[in-house]
Amino acid sequence: MKILVVGGGGREHALVWKIMQCPRVREIYCAPGNAGIAEVAHCVDMDVVDLDGLSRFAMDREIDLTVVGPELPLTQGIVDRFESRGLKIFGATQKAAALEGSKALCKDILRRHGIPTADYQVFNDKDRAAAHIRSRVAPLVVKADGLAAGKGVIVAQTKEEALEALDRIMVAREFGSAGDRVVIEDCLIGEEASFLVFTDGERVLPMASSQDHKAVFDDDQGPNTGGMGAYSPAPVVTEDVHQRIMEDIMVPLVRAMEAEGRTYRGILYGGLMIDGGKPYVLEFNARFGDPEAQPILMRMKSDIVPLLMACVDGSLEGMEIEWDSRAAICVVMCARGYPGSYEKNMVVHGLSEVTQMEDAVVFHAGTRLDRETIVTNGGRVLGVTALGDSIPQAVQKVYEGVARIHWKAMHYRRDIGRKALERLHVR
Repeated sequence: MKILVVGGGGREHALVWKIMQCPRVREIYCAPGNAGIAEVAHCVDMDVVDLDGLSRFAMDREIDLTVVGPELPLTQGIVDRFESRGLKIFGATQKAAALEGSKALCKDILRRHGIPTADYQVFNDKDRAAAHIRSRVAPLVVKADGLAAGKGVIVAQTKEEALEALDRIMVAREFGSAGDRVVIEDCLIGEEASFLVFTDGERVLPMASSQDHKAVFDDDQGPNTGGMGAYSPAPVVTEDVHQRIMEDIMVPLVRAMEAEGRTYRGILYGGLMIDGGKPYVLEFNARFGDPEAQPILMRMKSDIVPLLMACVDGSLEGMEIEWDSRAAICVVMCARGYPGSYEKNMVVHGLSEVTQMEDAVVFHAGTRLDRETIVTNGGRVLGVTALGDSIPQAVQKVYEGVARIHWKAMHYRRDIGRKALERLHVR
């Protein structure tokens, strides 16, 4: 088989790494890829939203399956474009991916179908939104409606903070056109978890649970980012909680999307809040999480390619996933200043030392090759990911790997996995 992976971040590196383990795969291409992906696949200098160019490439190279990583090409209709040309592609159609492309649409679907989520209101008028904020009880969550690379959600502890967030979104336009509308919702209290499933539009096959860390600084302080680290499994997702998630959220959502005329195939990613053992939906994403994909795929023992094909072909029934019983943790190493302004083109040192470690992988995100040297090329630069017999051992190993890598002006959180340790009563 020939596989094309669309994207160039840590998630896509993890997908390439996992797909290349399939004995049926002969060649892997990645557009645009990064310095790490280039070591194991053919990188194609093509933008992820060049839908015509990508589909032509897939036809010319006789690609057997295209796997889409990021949300932007999904919401712009890459799956529809490929399918119209008779090409097999894994991902949600444009109508289905709108579940992530519009937070207002997502909330409306959840409300119509009785899927548990926080109470909310949607506004495209700043003054009416401000009046609503003043009428509510803080804390509140203010969300830019459209895509904002994981950064358009602001948790406001006071009404004043909520009004400031509204100004940032609708007046200062920090998130561009994503802020044309805002969703203002009550703040759910509990512990967050990420829950991903494969679906062929009818059947739903769950993956291992995980937990993301959005805030840039330790103790969940500072602005939201695309994700600073993740671990799997998430102890907060007990067997009972897992069953509730499937029965109350994931299966009903797939049925709801079918009823809405938005048949959903691909990865369905629920960002959830677990409160007293009951799960509530914070948001849905239409693709693998980044960095959740890294620890999840490290733990996946099954061949991923048959799962991807089954989602495309509508044949998930009877399929199962074998998981490594060990824990996996990913720590994202980023450029200092991210998610704000930051430097690029800094030389990365120590990568070869981590590759010599057992059960540890460095997934590249914002990197590029400058002659023979790997340099930084983005905000999130690397995701060091490690397996351990337990979460404490995985934490120890991953930070041993992180300590071997350095470049000028780097930053990473030092508390990835701490919530799991606290839940397991490990100091």
